[in-house]
Amino acid sequence: MDSVQENQLTFGMIGLGTMGRNLLLNMAEHGFAVAGYDKDPEKVRLLGEEGKGSPVKGFETLEAFIQSLKSPKVVMMLVPAGKIVDSVIADVKPLLSQGDIIIDGGNSHFTDTILRDTQLAKEGLHFFGMGISGGEEGARKGPSMMPGGDKAAYEFVKPVLDTIAAQVDGAPCVTYIGPGASGHFVKMVHNGIEYGIMQLIAETYELLSKGVQLPENEIYDLFKKWNEGRLQSFLIEITRDIFSFKEPGTDHLLLHDIKDQARAKGTGKWTSQVAYDLETPITAIDSAVSMRDLSKYKPLRTQAASIYGTTLPRLNIINKEDFLTNLEQAFYFSMIVTYSQGMHLLYQASKAYNYDLRLQEIAKIWRGGCIIRSRFLNDIFNAYQSNQDLQHLLLDEQIAAQVVETLQATRIVVAGAITSGLAIPAYAASLSYFDAFRSERMPSNLIQAQRDYFGAHTYELIGKEGFFHSHWSGDPVTALSTGEPVNKPTAPKP
Repeated sequence: MDSVQENQLTFGMIGLGTMGRNLLLNMAEHGFAVAGYDKDPEKVRLLGEEGKGSPVKGFETLEAFIQSLKSPKVVMMLVPAGKIVDSVIADVKPLLSQGDIIIDGGNSHFTDTILRDTQLAKEGLHFFGMGISGGEEGARKGPSMMPGGDKAAYEFVKPVLDTIAAQVDGAPCVTYIGPGASGHFVKMVHNGIEYGIMQLIAETYELLSKGVQLPENEIYDLFKKWNEGRLQSFLIEITRDIFSFKEPGTDHLLLHDIKDQARAKGTGKWTSQVAYDLETPITAIDSAVSMRDLSKYKPLRTQAASIYGTTLPRLNIINKEDFLTNLEQAFYFSMIVTYSQGMHLLYQASKAYNYDLRLQEIAKIWRGGCIIRSRFLNDIFNAYQSNQDLQHLLLDEQIAAQVVETLQATRIVVAGAITSGLAIPAYAASLSYFDAFRSERMPSNLIQAQRDYFGAHTYELIGKEGFFHSHWSGDPVTALSTGEPVNKPTAPKP
């Protein structure tokens, strides 16, 4: 698009990195006339080069970029979360008019989105936060998108979003999530589930390479086989590919040249933090966040290895094929638990923050385009579609049947790994969570007794109303009712 008149283009993108540029090219390929702006002239040049012959135009000045847009003007930001988002909003606000629309398509923390939404509404501008998943390929060929906030603004851009989204069974992988910061909240939890499943795959790699000492080509074959069955997913698929990738001119996998120090951008940590605030356990996700953090302490781990030994542990396996069958079942079990914990967090957040989330719709749009897309998401969709009041995925009869089927194999794998000295925190956390979840009576009564003993925090009694306190040392004294709840937790409001 060589020449552009003012008020001609439909949609504008600020931030022409990989995601922003590919989303614009996706729109242009579907016939939408779009504009892009970036402070980096090289990124503007790349947009023009890759979008040659399509209705896309790059701009090196913010003023010309804004002037090229039709009214009401639609401006999406795809820039790093945090202060940069506020800086871009501050730059663009004076160039916009009341009724124009700003979309934050980055991974902003949902509490920041709440503040921006409130402030921009006062200034007459429409705003909503939208989680986008799928990476570079998803942005180009069809992502999964999670818009939440100003519904009128969403409805205005809905035709564009529906068109560029991934399609599954003829339906776009995008839907209105809910009010406020719900879109960014759901994307945050999506990323938390992503952390959990990636950690499970990493632990599976540990079991196969160290525990079974399986050759690389057989690990590739195993992930290839798994991706053709019920474990089919984007993350299993790319793991298969990683186990066949060698740099030109080398005779070994690139994987072996990569440092064992995992980085993170914060969304997994945010998921764990808000789960603690809402008193909703997500142990598999928590363990994944912790293991990424532990991986960064390479010098300490190296020192510990010199003290405690570096002999590679090996699983005590009688039949390799039987173990691999059990491992597939253990992975499936742990994957179910990881998804279930994420969905339970969404259920609890929906109540606490009045998001009115439709969990079946969230599962539906995650089936395509996004990083955690998998065959199992069809089962999740069916569970919430049949019971929209389902509090926890593990209470669904069909899901429960799959859990029971894979439970014994999970116990075998986890027990074998632990006795062999192999670290599998996500597998172990998934199994322990399940065993505690299905316990009608947990040992938490002892914790309450201890709390009352050292801090007079009181306890409740079976079959009696009220809160009670005992004098635990010295002569026994009859427990006395306090009459009023003490330290009773409440869910925080964002």
